[in-house]
Amino acid sequence: MSSIIAPSILACDFSILGEEIEMINKSDAEWIHIDVMDGMFVPNISFGFPILDAVRKKTTKVCDVHLMMHQPERYIQDFKKYGADAISVHYEACTHLHRTIQEIKSLGMKAGVVLNPHTPIHVLDNIIYELDYVLLMSVNPGFGGQKFIPSTIQKIIDLKKYIQSKNLTTLIQIDGGVDLNNIVAIKEAGADIMVAGSSVFNSANPIETITALRNK
Repeated sequence: MSSIIAPSILACDFSILGEEIEMINKSDAEWIHIDVMDGMFVPNISFGFPILDAVRKKTTKVCDVHLMMHQPERYIQDFKKYGADAISVHYEACTHLHRTIQEIKSLGMKAGVVLNPHTPIHVLDNIIYELDYVLLMSVNPGFGGQKFIPSTIQKIIDLKKYIQSKNLTTLIQIDGGVDLNNIVAIKEAGADIMVAGSSVFNSANPIETITALRNK
């Protein structure tokens, strides 16, 4: 299957957010990736409910919310209320992971767990059966525009084998430094969903770039 491209609006021009979302609407992207940072789990603060609400009103694409925050379980119902279709939470930040994943799914959303670059995939042993997708960070979380960590390729390969060994269909999402130079290797390693920020919004023609990323 073709890769699912999820443009990350962290990299967009917020002075023309409506136009940026309309551009994504016209593109081949299927998901819109929305990073929520609390300034504690990661050293940055980003948008919350008002931005998600504004995006939801402008699109029918999947709103994919990535919670880079401590105790994300406090806000699951609110993110559903404001339009999230999928929510991923960090293994490293979620004390009651199983309960949180169950709540996400009980509200009718796709549920994912995020692993930081240093976190091994075996930590998923007791939760993988509950997940719709696993998000592997290919940069250190908190800021856009970082370079892809090369060792992520082997991690994708290992995760794909791990999923297949359990006869599951869990998708693999990659976030950080994805561009036209590495997306083929990422796809061939086994990834399904590619989050792309700077490579889309800093390009001369974002719609063409999204199509190229999807088709490569």
